Amino acid sequence: MDPDRARGVLLGLACGDALGRPVEFSSAAQIEADHGQLTEMVGQGTWNQPAGTITDDTEQALCIARSLVEQQAFDPEDIAARFVDWYDSGPFDIGRMTMRSLSRLKHGDQWDEAGQHVWEQSREGQNAGNGSVMRCPPLAISYADNWEHLTAVSRQSSQITHADPRCTYGCAVLNLTIAGLLEDADAPLQDALDKVGSDVPDELVTALRPLAHDDSPDTLETSGYVVHSLQTSLHDGLFADSAEKAIVTAAFVFS
Repeated sequence: MDPDRARGVLLGLACGDALGRPVEFSSAAQIEADHGQLTEMVGQGTWNQPAGTITDDTEQALCIARSLVEQQAFDPEDIAARFVDWYDSGPFDIGRMTMRSLSRLKHGDQWDEAGQHVWEQSREGQNAGNGSVMRCPPLAISYADNWEHLTAVSRQSSQITHADPRCTYGCAVLNLTIAGLLEDADAPLQDALDKVGSDVPDELVTALRPLAHDDSPDTLETSGYVVHSLQTSLHDGLFADSAEKAIVTAAFVFS
């Protein structure tokens, strides 16, 4: 694997996160009115943080990355403990399902119990957020050459906080797609969908299959629902003609 590409995955995640942070929850019209096309890091805005500040998405990705390096393996118990330590540090931003799951971990749930309990107690519409897909790319770098294992660890990593199959398989599809891109695959998303097989929720496949066939949907949703987030982000990443355009577009539409 080209080390520059691996670095690019993590830097792209952090840069997109920091670029979009000050306009999170703003409408596209409001962003355009305030900033035009947002191409530079700006400060304040949502969460009132300095320019270049990352959010919970990159912070959790760093927890995973550091665990992989220090443990020299995927260790979900260690990752869960790092998430709890980060949670205890008082982050300015944290998703609801993540917060509820980490609270349960802190009070005794095992790594594979907390997210499951939160999911079972959440109603449809509040049970499949995008929190776990936002943090999972470090796994794609570590296991790009072992797709069987990458599929398994992606799902387990999601399960710590987001146990809905749309989330667990969503992480697997995203990481397999990234792994394919790292290895110059001709059809990385289609390869990912083929690899995860028939157990993937139909809703996820229906949203992503057109992208694998180079078909851009008429409408791209920008909610926190994992299926919407994956469809829109993979569209922006796979259809853009440059990394900058992909990041700028994502920051604009994901506010």
